[in-house]
Amino acid sequence: MSTALVPATAADAGVRRGPHPVLRAAVRAIGTMALVLVVVVVLWVVALRVFDVSTYVGKGPLDVWHALVVDEDAAELRTEIRGLLGRTLLDAGIGFLAGMVAAVVLAFAVVRWRVAESGIMPIALVLQTVPLIALAPSLILLVGRGFAIVAVMSAIVVLFPALVNIVVGLRSVTPQMRDLVLVYGGSPATVMRKVGFPSALPSFFASVRIAVPGSMTGALLAEWLATGKGIGYAVVSAANRSQIDKVWAMVVVITLTSLLLYLLAQLVEAAVLGRFGSATGR
Repeated sequence: MSTALVPATAADAGVRRGPHPVLRAAVRAIGTMALVLVVVVVLWVVALRVFDVSTYVGKGPLDVWHALVVDEDAAELRTEIRGLLGRTLLDAGIGFLAGMVAAVVLAFAVVRWRVAESGIMPIALVLQTVPLIALAPSLILLVGRGFAIVAVMSAIVVLFPALVNIVVGLRSVTPQMRDLVLVYGGSPATVMRKVGFPSALPSFFASVRIAVPGSMTGALLAEWLATGKGIGYAVVSAANRSQIDKVWAMVVVITLTSLLLYLLAQLVEAAVLGRFGSATGR
């Protein structure tokens, strides 16, 4: 048609020259994270003063900075924390993968076979509500104190919220979309693969963002209760030895690491959803 030959207006050109949606999402996520860090530091300082916490027990941001950077043994402490953090990240990664894989597989089963929901969801709910401290002794007897216990305990923390989100996403497929695929010869599995999975991508990445700090929490609990390794155990050990500066330093490092991993998950989500939307014309 002739309308295709009409030159683009200045306004249209401005839209095309605007920042890429992924870039905008990245800038927004980084700005939000920076604001969160500022608010946390301010609340940290204010809480120590309002509640009149003893300087022996309550350490502020400057105290942690001195412990990690300024003090004579700062380099030694950083080296120790780096090794502990590496172990905790490995444990959290194992738990994250175990929890997310289990959540995806179970979500597909729940959506594909309705009868599976009555068996899977109550068990997942029970695992979510029972404290891990109560489950830990039985789990240790069942799987031992190696990587298996880390995978199980972290996966329990991650599983239920991820499962619920992914199920909601997979069920967002409309009857019209499902019928269209079936009319053209597709099977229910094709509906799930071609329509269900793309529709569930936002819910999947929401689950990933929840699972990142959840897997860190599960790893820390597993290290404290079962493996005796990583930052989870080192924090308890340092507290028992009254190494308060070390305790605060490790808590700050693991908190910052969790925030950075959450930010990374947001950036990956923005990139994937932006690319997927562009590929599908959305």
